Amino acid sequence: MPNKHRIPYFSLITIAIIVAITVAVILWFRPDQSDADVVTGTSVTVDNGSSNAMTDMSDPYKGLEVSSTQNNTEFTTGLERLPSSLQGTQVDGEIIIDENKQLVVTEGLRRLFDYFLSALGEEDEATILARVESYIRHHTPEPAASQAIAIFNQYVIYLKQLSKIEASYGNLQLQATQDGKLDLNMIAQRRQDITKARQQNFDQATITAFFGSDDTYDDYSISMLTIEQDDQLSSTQKAAARQDYISRMSDNAIKANIEQQANLNELITRTEQMKAQGASAEALYNMRRKLVGEAAAGRLATVDVEDANFDQRFDQYQAQKQGILTQNSDNAQARAQITQLEQQLFNDAERKRLEAYGAMQADK
Repeated sequence: MPNKHRIPYFSLITIAIIVAITVAVILWFRPDQSDADVVTGTSVTVDNGSSNAMTDMSDPYKGLEVSSTQNNTEFTTGLERLPSSLQGTQVDGEIIIDENKQLVVTEGLRRLFDYFLSALGEEDEATILARVESYIRHHTPEPAASQAIAIFNQYVIYLKQLSKIEASYGNLQLQATQDGKLDLNMIAQRRQDITKARQQNFDQATITAFFGSDDTYDDYSISMLTIEQDDQLSSTQKAAARQDYISRMSDNAIKANIEQQANLNELITRTEQMKAQGASAEALYNMRRKLVGEAAAGRLATVDVEDANFDQRFDQYQAQKQGILTQNSDNAQARAQITQLEQQLFNDAERKRLEAYGAMQADK
């Protein structure tokens, strides 16, 4: 069963992009694994979630500042008496060791830490620290176990520093400058402060493993925001600049996800524009085929036909419904006739859409 609670790591840059240009920050997906014991060169625990390369502005780690108020219960496996938010979930993350039983630091190790830290509020800091240490020692040989525990303790210190950094910027992170643009200098300064905190707590290999993907997404997001706020560029030039940036990225999963999202954004924009201009089904198909491939273009064409059919039946429904309400003073009888009309024109799934679809059409 997938994890019910994961601590998102949302970045200011992500929010900036959403506010400024509504570019969805890309999620990168990982394949599911099954829980396994430590084997040299393989992962220990489950990878059932995806880690967001973003910093949560709601500061979920603020709870690390609280003092211990619960009994520091001794654990054996670290999984005894899990808090309710973790019950029924699988441990997310991994512990990897090499042939010499040395720890190999990965982003999955950070996800493992976050999995247990997500229970802050249900358990105090001391209990979580004891739980994580027990989990690591139960699943990991030495010296890797002590190495992982040392990094976890530094990670907790880093999160407390991050909490203070976020508090120091406060609402400035979402405020625009006088000309309505986000303050890129403030964003850069905040990023420098976070980089400094990382360097104070981790070596470069750990920084790269824990935060490398985050930095790639942040670099992309900052570049997209900079392009969007450049008044010297036309819309066409901005589109070209965005495409040029993506083309120069290293070929990896992150680039593939960004390209996929960019194509999706382009697909949505161009579809709306072409439909507004009365484009033919063939023109829409050709545009979509170039962006998302022949199979997806065919599926979208089928959806267009289904949507057009639904719209036609909805218009018929609205007209007949209004006639029933006008001609019938008996509310109960009118409701019965409208229900019968709905059953004639729509299937079960479509009838559930009627109210929301009507509201959406009224707002247009």
